[in-house]
Amino acid sequence: MNSDINFNKSPDGLLPAVIQDAETGKVLMLGYMNSQAYEKTLAENIVTFFSRSKKRLWTKGETSGNFLHVREMLADCDGDTLLIKATPTGPVCHTGADTCFEEVNQGKGQFLNYLQAIIHDRKVNPSDKSYTTTLFNRGVNKIAQKVGEEAVELVIEAKDNNDDLFKGEAADLLFHFLVLLEQKNMDLDDIVSVLKSRHIKQ
Repeated sequence: MNSDINFNKSPDGLLPAVIQDAETGKVLMLGYMNSQAYEKTLAENIVTFFSRSKKRLWTKGETSGNFLHVREMLADCDGDTLLIKATPTGPVCHTGADTCFEEVNQGKGQFLNYLQAIIHDRKVNPSDKSYTTTLFNRGVNKIAQKVGEEAVELVIEAKDNNDDLFKGEAADLLFHFLVLLEQKNMDLDDIVSVLKSRHIKQ
């Protein structure tokens, strides 16, 4: 168990657990965990709560099959609230909604931050088996050239009607662009800030 988590802070031994989609960043639901629910979640990588109405451990999805697969578990600064980043296998709310707050759970932009972290790791911890590492070894000019090549290929595919090929080329361009940003010691947020400033002026 994480030593920063203190279930004794609550008289009933229950701590609130905020469930967040690991890819979209959307808050999916709020549940409660005691130490047994936490340990079970940690062991199985599937979210289990303590049901205050049923007075027992309750694995989310045990009836519906819509489980929450754990990607990361964090405690807040006081050790009395949990943040669990998870991947849902279906609608989270019992009403059939994506979230218990009636929000549509869309937008996988959070994955770009994860991908950035992987690219950064390949730069500071090179691996002979990594394609990303070979790009960094070639230097900024070659990386920039690769971005240009991928951009041209995307333009070519845009003129045709094969959506799968177009999406593949778009993914290639985006990936190599992130590598170029890392090589230039920049973050995607730096570019987003520029876009936001332009949006405000428009």
